[in-house]
Amino acid sequence: MKTNQRTDYLTRDSLMKLLSDEEVAKVSTAETAAKLADGEEYVDLEQLTKGVQRSHGAVVSMGTVLPRSAVHEQTWSKIVTQLQAPRSTAGT
Repeated sequence: MKTNQRTDYLTRDSLMKLLSDEEVAKVSTAETAAKLADGEEYVDLEQLTKGVQRSHGAVVSMGTVLPRSAVHEQTWSKIVTQLQAPRSTAGT
């Protein structure tokens, strides 16, 4: 596995560990939606380097999206903080 892929995987995994069972259920439900509401903030788990994004009517792959509306404010703050933290490439 390439360094960036491994780092992205570890970051995705650590982001998902921040979610409660209730939030995981909401994210799972959001995956079945046709699209995000216009203006909805989200994180694309396949494109973490883009950070927090905002939906503007564009089609996004709902299976890789973590919408802000699916998590509590405290959790969202932790996610944003983690995304802003420098990524370590140690051990590669």
